[in-house]
Amino acid sequence: MSTGQFFRSITFKLTLAFLLIGLTGSVLVAIFTWQRTQTAFDQFIFNRDQQVLVNNLTTFYQENGGWENVAHDLHTLLFAPIRSPDPGRDFGLDWTRFFLTDADRKIVYSIMPQQIGQTLSSHDLKGAVPLNVDGKVVGWLSLVPQPRPRIPNTPEEGFLRTVNNAAFLSALVATALALILGGLLAFTLTRSLRELTEATVEISKGKLGLQVKVRSRDELGKLASSFNKMSLDLEQATRARRQMTADIAHDLRSPLSVIAGYTEALSDGKLPSSPEVYNILHQETRHLNRLVDDLRTLSLADAGELSLVLLPTDPHAILEHVAARHAVKAQQQGVSLRVEAAQGLPLVAMDSERISQVLDNLVLNAFRYSSPGGKIVWQRALSMDRWIF
Repeated sequence: MSTGQFFRSITFKLTLAFLLIGLTGSVLVAIFTWQRTQTAFDQFIFNRDQQVLVNNLTTFYQENGGWENVAHDLHTLLFAPIRSPDPGRDFGLDWTRFFLTDADRKIVYSIMPQQIGQTLSSHDLKGAVPLNVDGKVVGWLSLVPQPRPRIPNTPEEGFLRTVNNAAFLSALVATALALILGGLLAFTLTRSLRELTEATVEISKGKLGLQVKVRSRDELGKLASSFNKMSLDLEQATRARRQMTADIAHDLRSPLSVIAGYTEALSDGKLPSSPEVYNILHQETRHLNRLVDDLRTLSLADAGELSLVLLPTDPHAILEHVAARHAVKAQQQGVSLRVEAAQGLPLVAMDSERISQVLDNLVLNAFRYSSPGGKIVWQRALSMDRWIF
């Protein structure tokens, strides 16, 4: 297969489709994983910082017996455990993005000084974290999550970088697997199509009856089975047509042989002319014409729809007629041809022309295998109501 043919083939198109699907899925999964990891990591840091802040505030309350001067000591005490390696920069949440109330829901710290001293409702404290000291709520902490800057060379940044690299590597591996598996699947799916194409080419060259292997039970398997059946039917139809042509040629030989025998005998003076002789020649001519007409209806014969003209006919008359037609040939070969049948037999519904063809074939075969001095006799079976040869 040339390069151009490969790029136009179904195998290439299916492989490319599987690759695009795998690549798209891998990119989407990588983006989704990165976003979910980023969100989960930020939530983890927020929860960690919030817990650190809750612990430090609780400790502050225990050490000071209340919230007095909490704003003055907040920056020094609360974020000491999570300092940034970069001097001058805090690594935690923006510590101004929260407000603190006492047990009576009165604000003791807020980013807006004018709010200090205000009392909040239970609805305003929805989502706030209670601060417990010795099983008693001494205050409420409410934080607002804020975006955190990514600081290089920190464990957190290294963790996110590792997760992102793993997601990217997974996308590359998934794309490679999609390419490999897609190529194998495309090759498997199109193998039956290639075999069918090759078999079709061979059939067009005259190799009828060619069969392909049925590799599956899906649509391609059904297509292969249908092709095999079609190929066999085509072979059988061709064989039947050839057989029919041979049979018709054989049938044509019979009246021609009779006509040739009678005309040769008349020409040599061995047989005197008589109305009976001319009648036989006329009947053989009509028979020959009938056979020629059968050639026009060969397609009907192939379909098993060759018409029969069934009329009440005397079997004895048919036998006598066939014997008379071949009397000259029997005389020339030195073979005795006679009919041994009683008169007055019941009429039988038959196509006399078709029966004559059958009997002619039997007689000609008998001539072929009979030596001079032999006998060809038509007689009625004693135990069965049928004629035997």
